[in-house]
Amino acid sequence: MTPAAPAPGSKDRLCDHTSVGVLISSPSGLLAFERATPPAGIAPVAGHIDQHGGPEQTARDEVTEEVGLTVTHLHPLLDGWRPNRCRRMSTGPVGHHWWIFQAEVSGSLCPSRREVRAPRWIHPDQLQQHALRTAAYANGYLCREEFESEPGLEPVWCRFLHDLELVTLPSVDLDRIDAVL
Repeated sequence: MTPAAPAPGSKDRLCDHTSVGVLISSPSGLLAFERATPPAGIAPVAGHIDQHGGPEQTARDEVTEEVGLTVTHLHPLLDGWRPNRCRRMSTGPVGHHWWIFQAEVSGSLCPSRREVRAPRWIHPDQLQQHALRTAAYANGYLCREEFESEPGLEPVWCRFLHDLELVTLPSVDLDRIDAVL
């Protein structure tokens, strides 16, 4: 059964099954934060394409909306389908076509209170530790409440960051993480 479309002006939005992720790096590491809204996890900037006009414009808009920075250069890294759920109502298959970008930015960090908690620059070894915590959750060593109170990487990011060689996880762990998406 397909859910009914949300009423105009309601807070329930339909998932458009398209998302972007934006990696912002500095000598201190990768900019990431705890999501203030579900799903739980530590993640870089990300969001649905919706009415932004396309992946590149969405990446620029999401960086400004979530962390208050201005994109000065955007470089595509990868794209593909991930079977991740989101908090929006879904019609059709569960998942999103993702476009992942590397961004150069200017301005001062000014995180959105609605979307961002504890923004920080995560050093590569810390990023690996967050990935291992997500693997522990996917393997049943942590319950949902433990993961949500002290999250690892947002599960959808584990394979992206692995494919980009920013973290290393065994394929069995990546498969289990995919199962909790």
